[in-house]
Amino acid sequence: MSKTNCTHEKLVLLPAKKNRLCCRHCHLTIKEDELEQDYCPECYESKGRKLYDFEEVRSHEKEIVTYRCEECNLMIKC
Repeated sequence: MSKTNCTHEKLVLLPAKKNRLCCRHCHLTIKEDELEQDYCPECYESKGRKLYDFEEVRSHEKEIVTYRCEECNLMIKC
């Protein structure tokens, strides 16, 4: 990898990792934006029941803010 003379003046804030949801019945863990309906797709497919009981599963990682330089694509984590 070659060195760059970029001064990283054009930074873009990248979205943070979202927490996941866990079904209280079958324990399926899924991102909220992947949940197409409000009910658990696994329970619906396996039991034919629309179950809406989820609990939030927080990430164990510390909150890290990530920026990307628009000029050289360098990732900067804070």
